[in-house]
Amino acid sequence: MAVIPPPSKALWAAELPRALWMGATWWRHRADLASAPRGDGRTVMILPGLSNSDASNIVLRRYLTAKGYRVHGWGLGRNRGVRSVGPQAEQLIARVESLAGQGPVTLIGISLGGIMARMVAQARPDLVAGVITISSPYAGPPRATNVWRVFERLTGESVDDPTVIARSAAIAGPLPCPAAAIWSRSDGLVSGLICRDDSVPAIEVRSSHLWVQHRPQVLTAVATILAGWPPVSDQSLAAR
Repeated sequence: MAVIPPPSKALWAAELPRALWMGATWWRHRADLASAPRGDGRTVMILPGLSNSDASNIVLRRYLTAKGYRVHGWGLGRNRGVRSVGPQAEQLIARVESLAGQGPVTLIGISLGGIMARMVAQARPDLVAGVITISSPYAGPPRATNVWRVFERLTGESVDDPTVIARSAAIAGPLPCPAAAIWSRSDGLVSGLICRDDSVPAIEVRSSHLWVQHRPQVLTAVATILAGWPPVSDQSLAAR
C-alpha cells in the first residue's frame, strides 16, 4: 500500500491567510449562493469538526435554513471525539433519534464530524437519510494529517489502538444511504486523498481546511447535493 503523506508545511502555514482571504472576498459570491437550488424541508443535522462546537457552523446552518431545510446543530458541545459522543457514538445516536420524528435525518459533517456522521449511518441506517462529509479524513491513515497528535490529546485515544483502527475501517466501508464527499487537494491539515473514496460522488473544491464550511463553493455544493437526492419520504418507503 502506498504511503500517503500529510499536507506540506507550506500548505499548513498558509491555512490562516487563505481562510482570512476567503472571508474578505466572501461577498463576491452572493449571486452564486442565491441561485443554488432550494430544499425540500428535510431535517438536517450539522456536526462540527475536532474541538469545534455548533458555533463554528452558524454560516452553513443559516444558509441551509434560508434554502428551506429544518437545520439543527448536534447539541453536544465541543467535538472531542468519544469524550463527546461515547465509545459507540451512543450520545450522538440519541440526539439524531430525537430529531427523526418526521423521518430519517440528513447528516452533514465537517472533518471529524463527517467521520462521526458515517459512524451513525453505519450503526443506525434507519435514522439517517444521507451523509455529506466536508474535508473529512475517513478514507485513509490518520497520519496522513497534520492534526493526528491533536486528535489523540483531545479525545484520549491513540490512533494505533486496535479498537480505533477497527472502528476507522468500519466507518470507511460503504454506506447504506446516499452519500457525497467534498474535499480539497490544497487542504493544509488533512490530505485530500483520504477525504474521498470511489464509492461515493466526490466534489473537489479549492480551500483551506480552516473554515472550509464557510466557503461559498462548499455552501453551494451542499445545497446542490441535497437538492439532487430523493425526498426523505421516498427513501423511507423504499426501505420498508
